[in-house]
Amino acid sequence: MSILHHIYNTLYNQFGDSMFYIMGFMAVLSVVAQWRLYEKAGQPGVAAIVPIWNFIVFLKIIGRPASHIWLFLIPIYGQLYLLPKVWIEMCQSFGKHSLLDHVLVIVLNGLYIFNLGMSYDTKYEGPVYGRALSDMRHEPRPSLA
Repeated sequence: MSILHHIYNTLYNQFGDSMFYIMGFMAVLSVVAQWRLYEKAGQPGVAAIVPIWNFIVFLKIIGRPASHIWLFLIPIYGQLYLLPKVWIEMCQSFGKHSLLDHVLVIVLNGLYIFNLGMSYDTKYEGPVYGRALSDMRHEPRPSLA
């Protein structure tokens, strides 16, 4: 807990009260990004702001059953393995199969999801969980090109 307090103090000393405006802007940006992403996948956009339903719809888009929510509660497995894995599956559901896309969705998650949601070129290709590798297209199409 002291580490979080130290990080907060460091950021607050650096940015002052504007830190809260920056965090608020990022929160609004992420809600808009998920809303557009859900609508692009044929799901209701309002699910982006409803807590548990948000996660169920997210898992539905990539083809995972809703019962996989419980796997995210396993301490190390859920956060360090499964969360990056489902974000990569999200990329693949929208036709992004290159290594660059996989790295970007993990490192710049909110901005990458915003890019996926707002891009007119990106189309939803269907769920990827449980699909054979041979069924997926492996054309590298980085989203920054």
